[in-house]
Amino acid sequence: MSVQAVIWDFGGVLTSSPFEAFNRYEAERGLPKDLIRRVNATNPDTNAWALFERAEIDPARFDVLFLEESTALGHPVRGADVLPLLSGDIRPKVVAALDACRAAFKVGCITNNVKTGAGAGMAGSLEKAGAVAAIMEKFHHVIESSKVGLRKPDPRIYALMCEALDVDPAACVYLDDLGINLKPARAMGMTTIKVESEAQALAELAAATGLLVA
Repeated sequence: MSVQAVIWDFGGVLTSSPFEAFNRYEAERGLPKDLIRRVNATNPDTNAWALFERAEIDPARFDVLFLEESTALGHPVRGADVLPLLSGDIRPKVVAALDACRAAFKVGCITNNVKTGAGAGMAGSLEKAGAVAAIMEKFHHVIESSKVGLRKPDPRIYALMCEALDVDPAACVYLDDLGINLKPARAMGMTTIKVESEAQALAELAAATGLLVA
């Protein structure tokens, strides 16, 4: 089936990965590398991160629960210290690729986010929030976990996007920086691209769509 839609994750795809900010934070404080990711991967469906992305707790409760979870792993970190690290830097070349895809296909965004900062990208400044909002306006449909109460990799969130765009999963290309979020999309029939670097992602997107985006 030919491509009819390109569906995008936001953080780590259209912006630099928050994992980079996590690692800087850990290095500056003498914490083990990838500690924050390990906290988030422990009990991934019921931990503080999952609850917050589904809007089941507020920032104050996230702060407390994340501290408890990180302390249990031997390195106390407040949730309030993690939240400012979530907003990455916009990748202009990837945004240009989004524009090229929009001219040829339907485009959607599925983002796991939390109610912190400003706007869908959890920006720390109004200027960045405005830049993110301008990107979000390019999509035909956006699904935010914190608004719908579902988060990737729940298969229902991908089905919601296909329904909104009126496309078959087999006609979709999906980009995400996390393999665990790609598995359900691939199982539904989507062509998936794991974003490991900007150049790699653009090259694979060009190959999948036939567009000159690399």
